[in-house]
Parts: sequence; structure tokens; C-alpha cells
Amino acid sequence: MTTVNTQKPDLSPPPATQTNPLTWLQKNLFSTWYNSLITLTIFAVFFQFFKGFLTWATTQAKWTVIPANLSLFFVGRFPKDEYWRLWLILAVIIFLSGLTWGTLARNSPKLFSINSLIGLTVTGLVILTITGLIVVLLPISITYRLLLLAMVVFLVVTAWVGKQVAKKTPNLVNWLPLAWFLSFFIVLWLMTGGLILDNVSTNDWGGLLLTVYMAVVGIVLSLPFGILLALGRQSTLPVICWLCRLYIEIIRGVPLITILFMGQVMLPFFLPADWRPDRVLRAIVGLTMFSAAYLAENVRGGLQSIPRGQSEAAKALGLNTPLTLILIVLPQAIKSVIPAIVGQFIGLFQDTTLLAIVGLVELLGISRSILANPRYIGRYAEVYLFIGVIYWLICFAMSQGSKRLERQLNIERN
Repeated sequence: MTTVNTQKPDLSPPPATQTNPLTWLQKNLFSTWYNSLITLTIFAVFFQFFKGFLTWATTQAKWTVIPANLSLFFVGRFPKDEYWRLWLILAVIIFLSGLTWGTLARNSPKLFSINSLIGLTVTGLVILTITGLIVVLLPISITYRLLLLAMVVFLVVTAWVGKQVAKKTPNLVNWLPLAWFLSFFIVLWLMTGGLILDNVSTNDWGGLLLTVYMAVVGIVLSLPFGILLALGRQSTLPVICWLCRLYIEIIRGVPLITILFMGQVMLPFFLPADWRPDRVLRAIVGLTMFSAAYLAENVRGGLQSIPRGQSEAAKALGLNTPLTLILIVLPQAIKSVIPAIVGQFIGLFQDTTLLAIVGLVELLGISRSILANPRYIGRYAEVYLFIGVIYWLICFAMSQGSKRLERQLNIERN
């Protein structure tokens, strides 16, 4: 005789465990006597470190070197009469950023959610605290402060407008990549001049402006180049496969500084004087060649993670090889290696510091020029701490953007 259990299983979620801060501290930091000892020792070391740092920052450090050279840190020797072009570039970037933000959030109930506001507030407080310890008060004119405030308002307004427009015209999101692509030429025209604008030599570019420009152009160019190299190395055509493999292995076996020296010092000897490209262009080519080789290996790892059945199923549906790669294989492969790709981008941004060795006055190079001034000899700690904070903020923003992108892609997959 068999019995049938007619009682329905309990499908309710497990009860949520609530822990207060005191319980969390006791569980994670003071669970045993040796954990308590380790925790207290680490706290004591950190306390001594921050105590010494605050003592030095408030009593011994001479921060006057930062406000006195703030324009050099950010824009180098860019002509002061042409600063309006840089503000216009910032306005273009903020306009597209706000438009993109609003378009991507067109289906969200709230454009400015509580989590995003809390995150922006916490990030702003952290930045304000760190900046306040270094500069105490941003030494810029009231005009520039009002412009910065106007840029923030402009970002919020364009984000709201972008969301409203995207609700009525969903196809707007398809035009954003083209808008960003065209904005690059507008930014380049504003920086270099021409047509109705006065020319500005690349020798006048410097500081954070040159660092960001080199990093962005290097990232934009190296990503498609790296994808093509990865596909070429996976190709069944032996000549293409071996050429791509040879390029990747040669570039990966040479330090970046060697490639930069070859481009800056050796290349002019082999070209006529009229054919020698600009120094900035030579450096961009070197950064792109170096970064693309590493990106190719990252993308190749993603391609190998895609089961062969995906390609076979696409072919069974009638897709040819290019459509199979573009629509089926590459999106999944790139999505699976986003952390490695973003890590490579952060590495490329940090590698721009090597440009100072080959004579380009990016952020580190302009810092060395400032430190060579007899008025600021010995201010190494203040200057390097300041540019270190700038590098950290940008790298941290890139890392957070990568995490958000990963989270969105995982949600879409689920």
C-alpha cells in the first residue's frame, strides 16, 4: 500500500538574517582571541600611519605648490586665451554623457534612484575629504567655480531630457555610438585648431589633458585592433594565423618603453623630414600596438570559452561566418572577459606615465617640470601625492563603471 503526500512543499524564501553592527564586528573581527589580537594590531598600525600622515599634511607639508601650478597640472601650456575651447570640450562630453545616461535609464522608474544618490553623495564626500586634505580649498576663480557648478546642472538637465526623448524615440540609443564617434573629431578640432580657429601645437598640450587624450585614443583604437588580432589568431587560414601570432608574441616580448623609444627616437631616422609624424601621434601608435597585443590574448580567452555548439547552431539557422561572429560569438566572448579588458584599459591609462621619459609632458612630465623650478625644489611628496590621487580617482571610476556594466549584463542574462 502506497501513501501519497498531498501536503504542498513550503516554497517561501528562507527568513532573512538580520545582524547589527556589533554582531558583525564580533563575528568577523573578534570571533576568537587571536582574531581580536590581529584586529587590534592592524588597527594600531593604521592609526599610527594616519596619525603621522595627518601630522605631516597639516604641519610640515607646503601645499602652495599645488594651487600655484593648478593650470599646468590640468592643461599644461595650453594658451590661456584658448581655455574657452577646453570648457566647450567639457560641455560636449557632459552633454553626451547626460544624454547617454538618460537614454540608458529610459525604462527605469527613477532616473536618480536612492542608491545612485547615496553613491554620488558618498563619492563626493570622499573626493571632497581627500581634496580638502591636499588643497584645503580649490584655488580657482569665482568664474570657474560657477562654470563647474553649471556643468553639474547641465549634466542633470541633459540626463532628464535624454530620458524623456528616449521614451518617445527608442531608436535614439542606436545613434549614440555615432554621436560619440563624431564628438572625437569635434574635440580634436577644438584642441588643434584649424578652419576658423587658431592652431595650437601639440607641444603645448600637457598635464592631465594630454594624459586623458592619449589614454582615450589608445583605448578606442586598441580595442578593435585587439579583437581583429584575436580573430586572426583563431583563423583557420594559416598565413593570417601565423602573422597574428608572430605580431602578438613579438610585441608581448618587448617592454613598452622600448616601443616608445623606437617611435620617438629611431623612427625619424628612417623617414624623410616631411613624412615624420607628430610626436603625439607616434606615441599613440606605440601605445595602441602594445595594448592591442595584450587585448588580443584577453579576447582570445573569451573566444575559447564559447562552446562550439553556439557556432554550429548559428550556421544551422543560416547565418554565415561573419554574422555568426558579430551576432553570436563576439558579444558572449567580450562579455565574459570584461574584467580583463577593463584591467588592460586601466593599465594603459597608467602606462601613459612612461610618456614623460620620451619627452611628452603629460601629468607626470609636467610634475617633473614643476619640481625642477627652484621655487619648488623638495616638494616631491606634495606633488606626487596630488597626481597619485588624480590617477586613483580615474582608475577607481573606470573600475566602478566596469562593475556596473557586468551587473547589468548578468541581470539581462538572468
